Amino acid sequence: MRVLVVEDEERLADAVAQGLRLHAIAVDVAYDGQDALDMAAYVDYDVVVLDRDLPEVHGDDVCRRLREHGGGRVLMLTAAGQIRDKVDGLAVGADDYLVKPFSFAELVARVRALARRAPRAATPPLARAGITLDPARRTVSRDGRAVSLNRKEFDVLHVLLSAGGELVTSGELRKSVWDEHADPGTGALRVTITSLRKKLGVPPAIENVPGKGYRL
Repeated sequence: MRVLVVEDEERLADAVAQGLRLHAIAVDVAYDGQDALDMAAYVDYDVVVLDRDLPEVHGDDVCRRLREHGGGRVLMLTAAGQIRDKVDGLAVGADDYLVKPFSFAELVARVRALARRAPRAATPPLARAGITLDPARRTVSRDGRAVSLNRKEFDVLHVLLSAGGELVTSGELRKSVWDEHADPGTGALRVTITSLRKKLGVPPAIENVPGKGYRL
């Protein structure tokens, strides 16, 4: 799962991002509406946590434009908590609305609930080399055997299956599964691939192309 936090109060934005990362969620941060739109044009975010009162481009306009271009689910996070405010926020395209101050546990639960919702366009299961991945149900099997994966393993496998056997560079995998602050020197991708290979079993399903990336 990859989330974009859009909040002009930088300390709050960074605190929300750090808290979400502690729950194994990849997070990018934008401090104004225009940066949010620019980032969403290049990254397919699962959920956008969006303040309404933003500089450059108002949060309502950001929400409308995300909806027009099929962007991810939107959770409005704002101090405006009257019923009229909530109605207006939902009317411009928000999927959910959380009022400040908020419980962080509730924020995490709402973000995950939004990410689990069935996509607007049905996404069919992906299959290759006896491996079947269902994005909507988040299930994986190989040759009829259920395979239990953690979030990062599932997301890496999803990217590899979506490539249809073509090479996916290490940079592309990091960008899709982690976030812009991920340190390529940590070895997180290598560790995830190793664990994923073990869980998928034999024959080996993931090929490493040294210095380039991976493919199924």
